[in-house]
Amino acid sequence: MSCTYVTLSTGQMIPSVGLGTWKSVPAQVKQAVLAALDNGYRHIDCAAAYSNEENVGEALRERVGPGKSLKREELFLTSKLWNTEHHPDDVEAACRRSLTHLGVSYLDLYLMHWPMAFEDTWKAMETLVDQGLVKAIGLSNFNARQTDLILSIARHKPVVNQVECHPFLAQQQLLTHCRDRGVAVAAYSPLGSPDRPWASPGEPVLMGDPRIKEIARQYGKTAAQVIIRWHVQRGIICIPKSITPSRIQQNLQVLDFQLTDEDMKLIESFNRNERLIIPTVEASATIFLTSNTLKKKYLQ
Repeated sequence: MSCTYVTLSTGQMIPSVGLGTWKSVPAQVKQAVLAALDNGYRHIDCAAAYSNEENVGEALRERVGPGKSLKREELFLTSKLWNTEHHPDDVEAACRRSLTHLGVSYLDLYLMHWPMAFEDTWKAMETLVDQGLVKAIGLSNFNARQTDLILSIARHKPVVNQVECHPFLAQQQLLTHCRDRGVAVAAYSPLGSPDRPWASPGEPVLMGDPRIKEIARQYGKTAAQVIIRWHVQRGIICIPKSITPSRIQQNLQVLDFQLTDEDMKLIESFNRNERLIIPTVEASATIFLTSNTLKKKYLQ
């Protein structure tokens, strides 16, 4: 299946649509990755914190490598450094652990998952590029000011900032800010994370919006395909998550139609600057921060 790409500042070509693996339980993610690869995906987004990289690696070993259907260089693999590994002495070991779990010798992109104590951490991540363990490094969940702080001290510049982005949180200011600085933007939860377990009753469901459904009907597409196409036309890298083979296939079938300017503006009008994905804190259990006060404190 044909694919569209975003060119990173390193010259790397990253497929505009990849498979997200967040919230994919270990027992299901292997089959999801296999379905994705078999349907033409060439971009898989992973993270140590998802606790399923070993299962992703099982799928990769069945499809990627000598004598397999794909060469390693045909695949774009992303992973992320988790918050507990930010001490400079821990960074390389964390990266090598992900490499071992995924069964590969290098990553195409390694992201700092959250902006915590990041200056010395970034310098340690730069050594991963020097060693050839990763092709490029980038950011996740960084705001404009934090992105600029990294750029001001970086020897290897961040090539991507992966953030929550969907029609309810269009991120236009951050998109412009990053793009002006040569940093591509990738969208996680691009469909509004309809399966988030902490959603409150009555919260709007993006893909259930009748306006999205009407656009989808006009093009003979699904609501998800319309939203993914909206991201692609904005030049945003998009990593929808699914474990359902038919949806995985559909999510990549977004290159045979184009939204009109009117469609794009209508979907952009959904923006409420509302975050649906809230950071977690770990105590005796994982707790999702959901109040408006905490949203403002931690995410603005």
